[in-house]
Amino acid sequence: MRTAPSARRASPRPRADALRNRERIITAAREMFVEHGPQVPLDEIARRAGVGNATLYRNFPDRDALVREVLCSVMDRTAEAAKCALAETGDAFAALERFAHAAAEERISALCPMVSSTFDRNHPDLEAARERVEALIAEVMDRAKAAGQLRTDVGVGDLMVAAAQLSRPPAGTACFDADRFVHRHLQLFLDGLRAPARSVLPGTAVTMEDLRQS
Repeated sequence: MRTAPSARRASPRPRADALRNRERIITAAREMFVEHGPQVPLDEIARRAGVGNATLYRNFPDRDALVREVLCSVMDRTAEAAKCALAETGDAFAALERFAHAAAEERISALCPMVSSTFDRNHPDLEAARERVEALIAEVMDRAKAAGQLRTDVGVGDLMVAAAQLSRPPAGTACFDADRFVHRHLQLFLDGLRAPARSVLPGTAVTMEDLRQS
């Protein structure tokens, strides 16, 4: 699945080899941020991507620029997974399940430590990617609710918190040893989302805005 860049990030199309280098850098950065945490040296990222330091800095002048692009890339890929779920014409809850498992694969929560107090969380690129993915996830969930398959007292924030927490590896450890548990435990959570609800949840449905304000 290829990253769908936001309109705000559109620019004159670079050469094919330059595009490949940029994608390799983004992929390597995402992998190393997940594996080693926020302080992984940029030259190590360049080495894994198979490019020189000059190529990395030509594409991303500083760490914040690279982190921002990785976050946008992950959100774009998550949005594409949601679009695939919406394109399905069968069981709405099964489509929701497939989306949730695909979202967990993106490990977006492992990137949260990268967003430091000095990071521009309101950058236009991030806002555009965030608004797109949140609207698509809401649509996937609303369709399952309309089919009477998803309990009505949950929101987008509830789903994404669970997917994030269940798939978040402890940075700097043998995090991929726990991969075999992620989808098993996520499925247990998803089973609890099915309607009719078997219990009354405390509090109210969680939105993504609730998460940002917490």
